[in-house]
Amino acid sequence: MSYNNNGEPNKTTGQFHSVKGNLVETVGNLTGAESWQQSGKEEHAQGEAEYKAAQAKGYAEGTIDRLGGKKDAVVGAVTGDRQQEASGNIRHDKGQTQQEFNKNA
Repeated sequence: MSYNNNGEPNKTTGQFHSVKGNLVETVGNLTGAESWQQSGKEEHAQGEAEYKAAQAKGYAEGTIDRLGGKKDAVVGAVTGDRQQEASGNIRHDKGQTQQEFNKNA
């Protein structure tokens, strides 16, 4: 896989390598070049794996934000700290959005 500079999976580069792999495989199929076919299949599989890894990481991060936000909102409500409650609700909503964006289709 071709993770980004800090070693994290990336959805964009995963998609790029998936599409590029399909194109290389297609060229191999059209020309009969088995090495291109194999290379394309491998790059496509690596791109798909990177995309799914980035998706799972994003979903997990959304879960952490959602739970942490809920905790902050409840603590803020119980203690009467409206600022903590509001920031907790915002963090919860951000986490929920991130989960929805990264869930498996």
